[in-house]
Amino acid sequence: MNRAVRIDIGICTFRRPQLEQTLRSLAELQVPPQIGLRVIVADNDSVPSARALVYALAAGLPFEMLYVHCPASNISLARNACLEAANGDFLIFMDDDQEIVSSDWLTEFLSVANATGADAVLAPVLAIYDDAAPRWMREGDFHSTYPTLVDGAIRTGYSGNTLLRLASPVVAGRRFSLPLGRSGGEDTDYFTRLYRAGGRIAYAPDAPAREQVPAHRASFSWLAMRRFRSGQTHGRLAAEGRSLPALARESLLALAKAGYCFGSALLSVASTGSRNRHILRGILHVGVIVGMLGVREIQQYGDDVVAEEPVEAPIEGKRHAA
Repeated sequence: MNRAVRIDIGICTFRRPQLEQTLRSLAELQVPPQIGLRVIVADNDSVPSARALVYALAAGLPFEMLYVHCPASNISLARNACLEAANGDFLIFMDDDQEIVSSDWLTEFLSVANATGADAVLAPVLAIYDDAAPRWMREGDFHSTYPTLVDGAIRTGYSGNTLLRLASPVVAGRRFSLPLGRSGGEDTDYFTRLYRAGGRIAYAPDAPAREQVPAHRASFSWLAMRRFRSGQTHGRLAAEGRSLPALARESLLALAKAGYCFGSALLSVASTGSRNRHILRGILHVGVIVGMLGVREIQQYGDDVVAEEPVEAPIEGKRHAA
C-alpha cells in the first residue's frame, strides 16, 4: 500500500458478555503502520446495555472506538448503523459472539482485498462447540459458515466475518433490509443484490473468526428452523422477476431435491450425523418452495418495538476519540 488506509470494524451486539472477548481479541491484531483502525460497536438493545462495558474497556484497547446505540432488536438496524458511521476505506463486520481472531486476521483480509479488487470479501466462521453439544453435531460441524460457489462465483454471502469496500459503487448507499432484521436472511438478501448489481465477492480462507455455539443453538430444532428460514430467503430471491412457468419449474426442482434428501435420510438412518444432514438439507429445499410461494420469512429475533434513530456516542480519549 502506498498511502494510509482507514479500516472500520463494525460489531453488532445484543446483550452478549462475549463482546469483551471479541474486543480483547482485536487488541492482539498485527496492524501495519499505514493502517488506521477504528472499532464501531452498534448496541441493538432497547436500553444501552453494552455502553458501560465498552467505555470501561476503551482506555485499554489500542484503537479508536465509537459506540452507537440503535434500539429496536433488529439486526439490520445495527448493521446499517455501522455502515452510516463508517468513514474508512473498508468496513469489516464481526458479530459479538465471535470471540477469537488470529493476529494476522486483518492482514489476510487486506491481502485478498488488494489482490482481487473485490467489492466484498468473505472469510470463514468456525464453530467452537462445548462438550455438552451432541456428538453428531460436533463431528459434523453443522454451525461453521463458508461461502458457496455457483459456476465458479460467489453469488451471495453472510455478514459475520466480511469485508466491504466502502468506495465501491455497489456498496455505497446499499443498506440491509429492515423487515428481514427480525427474521434473519438480511445478509443473504444484501449480498445477493450486491452480486446482481455487478459486485464481485472474493474469499479469504486464512482470515477465520471463531464463534462459540451457545447452548440454545446446539439443537436439531434450532438448525431446522435456521435452514427453513434460509430456504425461504433463497426462494423469495429466486422468484423475483420469474414468470409463472419458470416458477413452477423451479418449485418442482426444489421439491425433487427435498424428496431426494429425505429419501437419503432414510437410507442413512444408522448414522445420526449423515441422517440429520440430509434432513436439514431437505428442510432447506422445503423452505425454498415456501419462499417462492411468497410466504415471508419466519420471525426469529427481537420483540415488536418501535425503531429509534441510532445515537452515536464518541468515546473521549487520546486514542479513542471518534
